[in-house]
Amino acid sequence: MCNKTGGFMEVRLEKATDNDAQSILDIQVKAFLPLLNKYKDYETNPANETIERVITRINKPNGSFYKILAENNFVGAICVNWKEDVQFWISPMFILPAYQGKGIAQKAVTLMEEMFPQATSWELATILEEERNCYLYEKMGFNKTEVSKKLNDHTTLIFYKKIC
Repeated sequence: MCNKTGGFMEVRLEKATDNDAQSILDIQVKAFLPLLNKYKDYETNPANETIERVITRINKPNGSFYKILAENNFVGAICVNWKEDVQFWISPMFILPAYQGKGIAQKAVTLMEEMFPQATSWELATILEEERNCYLYEKMGFNKTEVSKKLNDHTTLIFYKKIC
């Protein structure tokens, strides 16, 4: 197991179904819209995704989409994909703005790690300019890789990896 963290708020993950797709998309848009407005990354920002893309993620054979519930409130979602059942990739993960900064994302990642104890590595990407995101992942044991991708003049995607 990669990491253990505690938290005061009860957070749990629940596997998403097609019936959750619209709610997931609504939360995804609310979570990513401030970043879309800030960075103008129209081609890559999840706020611009379609309901079909959410449904595809929910039904991926080599992945799962989970609702993040905090105190039984649907506050976000986390999607995980895997290669050969040991290399895991988190994308996207998002929390409603009103619930950000409360340790929910950290707890969601920890719960995900506990669900897949066979993982040898976890990877994700985030916006380099979003220092709070980078701090969160680094605090959880993720290390920056040598990989980055400039999305536009304002935005760089930075890749992280955690070896278990």
